[in-house]
Amino acid sequence: MAASKALSASQYEVNVDISTVSETELAPYITLQRATNYLAGAMIFLSANPLLRRKLTKDDIKSRLLGHWGTCPGINLVYAHCNYMIKKHNLNMFLVTGPGHGAPANHANLYLEGSLAKFYPQYKFDEEGITLLVRGFSWPGGFPSHVNSEVPGQIHEGGELGYSLAVSFGAVMDNPDLIVTCIVGDGEAETGPTATAWHSIKYLDPKESGAVLPILHVNGFKISERTIYGCMSDDELAALFSGFGYQCRIVGKDLDTIQQDMAASLEWALGEIRAIQKAARSGDPIWKPRWPMICLRSPKGWTGPKASHGVQIEGSFHAHQVPLPNAKTDSEEFELLEKWLSSYHPEKLFNEDFSPVQEILDCLPPEHLRMGQRPETYMGYRPLDLPDWKEFGVHEGEASEMKATGKYLAKAFTMNKTNLRLFSPDEMVSNKLDVILDVTNRNFQWDPDLRGKNGRVIEVLSEHCCQGWLQGYTLTGRTGIFPSYEAFLGIITTMVIQYAKFVKMGEETKWRQPNASINYVETSTLWRQEHNGFSHQNPAFINNLINLKANIVRVYLPPDANCMVCTMDHCLRSKNYVNLMIGSKHETPLWLTPDEAERHCVAGCSVWQKYSTEHGINPDVVLVGCGVEVTFEVIAAAALLRKEVPTLCVRVVNVTDLMVLAKQGGHPHALNSEAFDSIFTRDRPIIFNFHGYPTVIKSLLYDRHDVQNRLRVHGYNEEGTTTTPFRMLTANGCSRYDIAIDAISSVMGTNQVVGVSAHGIITDLQHRIREHHKYINANGVDPPHLMDRPTFKDEEGAKGVGRK
Repeated sequence: MAASKALSASQYEVNVDISTVSETELAPYITLQRATNYLAGAMIFLSANPLLRRKLTKDDIKSRLLGHWGTCPGINLVYAHCNYMIKKHNLNMFLVTGPGHGAPANHANLYLEGSLAKFYPQYKFDEEGITLLVRGFSWPGGFPSHVNSEVPGQIHEGGELGYSLAVSFGAVMDNPDLIVTCIVGDGEAETGPTATAWHSIKYLDPKESGAVLPILHVNGFKISERTIYGCMSDDELAALFSGFGYQCRIVGKDLDTIQQDMAASLEWALGEIRAIQKAARSGDPIWKPRWPMICLRSPKGWTGPKASHGVQIEGSFHAHQVPLPNAKTDSEEFELLEKWLSSYHPEKLFNEDFSPVQEILDCLPPEHLRMGQRPETYMGYRPLDLPDWKEFGVHEGEASEMKATGKYLAKAFTMNKTNLRLFSPDEMVSNKLDVILDVTNRNFQWDPDLRGKNGRVIEVLSEHCCQGWLQGYTLTGRTGIFPSYEAFLGIITTMVIQYAKFVKMGEETKWRQPNASINYVETSTLWRQEHNGFSHQNPAFINNLINLKANIVRVYLPPDANCMVCTMDHCLRSKNYVNLMIGSKHETPLWLTPDEAERHCVAGCSVWQKYSTEHGINPDVVLVGCGVEVTFEVIAAAALLRKEVPTLCVRVVNVTDLMVLAKQGGHPHALNSEAFDSIFTRDRPIIFNFHGYPTVIKSLLYDRHDVQNRLRVHGYNEEGTTTTPFRMLTANGCSRYDIAIDAISSVMGTNQVVGVSAHGIITDLQHRIREHHKYINANGVDPPHLMDRPTFKDEEGAKGVGRK
């Protein structure tokens, strides 16, 4: 424990003396809460008459009532007390609200502190401005019912629950002077991502980073049921969070003293944070520091309607959303609404000109310290200082894409010690990126060998935590990388979708500056997960991403090490994208020199003339590879066809940027019709060998000129088990034999020379597939020659490139 050692009778809960807090000093902040509670309620219900300057009528009530009232009073309590602490101590602080559906509370505070008007001048302190605020909530053209990137001070999409705590910790990493207060709703706390995120303190180095103050808001109810945390006693809560490694303070046992209790508890928490940081920064860090956290108990819908039609509202789930849903048509509910809103006495909170009273304005921090105007939340990123990627290019033989990329990233980490991090689910070594650990450490503060060493790598077996930290880190101006086994990135699919929506709206919000792209590296891919088996064979993350907004998503499948390093360099320099890079960790052939790789990656796809017949001119069939292993098989198929069917003209194409295939205008990288036809032809069969599910290619190419009638897509078809690498290919129809069979079949009706011998050749290739299956059943491994680099001999379009 850093400082405070006085415990309550529960043994685990910290005791704080609240008598030291002046009620007079807190009075303006209580007035601020009355104002924000009033505005939050008005936003949900009123379309006119925002300050009740005349008698309320049913015509003043919105026809469609949207919003969540129940959590708003708790958010307003925390926001007001954060202002109190910021002003008192000149803190660099902002608020992350996990209950994002409590948006009316956020909007009310941002309006009164002037942050809305800073970014949206129409929200000024006059009748027009406050009417726009109240009427515009959940109204076409106004703010939505959840906080998003249109709302100042926000770095967290409020639509899906569970991520606020991890995002908050990501925001304070490498921000040593920043404190993020994070409200975690007790419904949100039931989610798996939140359950693990409590451990984030174990990855926070107090020497280099700021602090998160978690406030678990326990109001007891979800939409229609009690919460787990709401049914826990104070002793149980304090014991749980003590076990996580926190010092826990319960606030709200007595509503009569809740204001003093919250103020004193925040003062205590700040003292603990400062003590932990001072020790670490003075060279005498505390081993396993116990960071402070607060459990705030307040009734659901506190200060709202008590009951309606004989049913309890305040302190029950009926307060969760709209507490009086029929106020526009039901007389009892209308009268309760009028009584409720009038109870805040808006006439005492706002002047005749509709501006807030001076008491409210006087309790606000200076503008540059107001939570809605913190530069970390909107000013964009600091570009990385990156090396020349070609210094890490490979010039001959074979190379692992991940090992080559790891060398490049190791250099990048030495050049960017405070604004680049890697978040990984405990797979660094397995994914062959461990060379990075030669220049930096892991950052696990509860490991005595790693604490206080400025590690740039965080590994934890929670994809949700990695994603949350990455989001918070990126949205506060830094750059991160998330490498993972391919099969398990799907765990964070909904988080990525929420993030992409945040970025999409942020791009449309003019005052938000661009952030670095969010970068995923999929390796340990399905084609080489033959040892782990069917459960590890899943490329579905690609499918999830291609449905996102076209100007956000980028999907890359570099075919060799040089292309992979080039792609990584590009992604780390890019802005506001969701980048997915898919590559192999195993040694694979180098198809392109660094210069060739650069040209290929810039183009997104190209004809590989040296593996085509007659340089790819006037082909009978186009063979396309997209992905490491499947591209190998395409080239092997081209070599096989050269030998077995020398009269068949083959063009070999590689696609490294998946989105070039999209329809013209459907994606910024999409090939125009002329470029597409120049590569894929207008009328020849296309045999496409794809890394993932065939539906991806079919959906991207469905409206290209006459493509559907001549396209055959090979890809992963959910056939897998513990087997050999080549058997994974034959089982899914992606081997060189399958591609060659399809190529021959596709021209049998148009090329009579090929057609004469086609049946015999196809039968032989099918026999080879069966013989391979027998071989692995007998020997347990693939025949060694199948891993040899394809050799082209005596052909105009290719030189002999035998395996060295």
